[in-house]
Amino acid sequence: MAMTEELEDYILAHIDPEGELLAKLDRETHLYHLRPRMCSGHLQGRLLKMLVRMIRPKRILELGTFTGYSALSLAEGMDEDGELHTIEIDDELEDFIRAHFEGSPYAGRIHLHIGDAMKIIPSLGMTFDLVFIDANKRHYLDYYKEVLDYVVPGGFIIADNTLWDGKVVDWGKKLDAQTEGILLFNDFVAADDRVEKVILPIRDGLTIIRKKD
Repeated sequence: MAMTEELEDYILAHIDPEGELLAKLDRETHLYHLRPRMCSGHLQGRLLKMLVRMIRPKRILELGTFTGYSALSLAEGMDEDGELHTIEIDDELEDFIRAHFEGSPYAGRIHLHIGDAMKIIPSLGMTFDLVFIDANKRHYLDYYKEVLDYVVPGGFIIADNTLWDGKVVDWGKKLDAQTEGILLFNDFVAADDRVEKVILPIRDGLTIIRKKD
């Protein structure tokens, strides 16, 4: 079943609304930033919130903040004692992100880090119950290898864009670096017996990974 615009509209009409905070952020992302498609959006945002409600993580790590939509969706699902650390490499987005975080009910529980995730992750000195990967696709496998040791047994990693607009099955075509990065990640995770994993064909593909106890 192909996802048509009509079907997507039907789905959005039958799930929880995203709320004014996220709707405003989505509008401003489309108005002021290039590549607004990188914003998680209504459906994925509600899914992220639901997954957090189900997992009930005390500490979340996000790799790739962009304008903050996914971070706010994750934070919305947290218990009151939960905290979220999110890492964004593009320092030009910092003021925009901070303004929206500070204007949210979760300002004291979201911690924004600007810089290279591979350097920041070990410097945090903490473990996580849930990690959301949505950063440079070329380095997905590097991120996975780095964060797995910081995920508690029974904890989760969620990776976005793992079907990459269907390019993962473009057999025989010359692949761009991002597609190659996603393929390397997918193949490695599929063969990794330390984890359980499933790919959901939502938006651009969402892989849910559970670290075995």
